[in-house]
Amino acid sequence: MTINLTMAVALAGLYTVGFYLLMQRSLMRVVIGIAILGHGANLFLQVAGGPPGEPSFVGEAVAELMVDPLPQALALTAIVITFALTTFLLALAFRSWVLLGHDEVQDDVEDRQVAVRQARAVEESSSPDVTDSDTTAEAEEASEDAPETPREVRR
Repeated sequence: MTINLTMAVALAGLYTVGFYLLMQRSLMRVVIGIAILGHGANLFLQVAGGPPGEPSFVGEAVAELMVDPLPQALALTAIVITFALTTFLLALAFRSWVLLGHDEVQDDVEDRQVAVRQARAVEESSSPDVTDSDTTAEAEEASEDAPETPREVRR
């Protein structure tokens, strides 16, 4: 049994678009990416099930002509899981929109501080004449540029 080229291209396209949307900063695009990945998983399970055949009732058809019911059961389970995950993510995105007024994921203050430390470490390894007072001033400037967050910053 081989998969035809059309299904392989369709699966590759669904997974590519789904993962691309999943990596975006907009929560709505993340939700759409999850839904597209769910559709890709369902299509993959149906393609993996093989060609159509006779219903799998013992005594009704020859065993070699019966279709395997496992991929169909897994596809139904994947549909339910994708639906539940999509509704949960939609609720989270709506809550974020209500609280913040937009659905963009913001940079975290700690992430910016880590990025400044990594840049400082790269600069120190390349040029040994950088002083500690210069790098501390850069770190303080980066933390001042960081957006205000409603939670307390842990140190």
